[in-house]
Amino acid sequence: MRLDALLVALAVASALGVVAAQHQARKLFSALEREQTRTHGLEVEWGQLQLEQSTWAAHGRVEKLARDKLGLRPPAQGQMVVLEPQP
Repeated sequence: MRLDALLVALAVASALGVVAAQHQARKLFSALEREQTRTHGLEVEWGQLQLEQSTWAAHGRVEKLARDKLGLRPPAQGQMVVLEPQP
């Protein structure tokens, strides 16, 4: 009788452990899926930001802004000084 009660208690404890482990696994899997969705969203945003940066930094755009807004112009041929690096 005592052995039966011990076996029943062990079976109940084991069943509760399985239920707790499954619950924890489901919670962790749900958290993983949320983070993967967040990661995907951040990757999309990163791609958009890289595209935006390349648009803003395009050489032609920068040159046009320098001429139109800042009044800059390329130097005349006689105004340029070319420096060669020394070994």
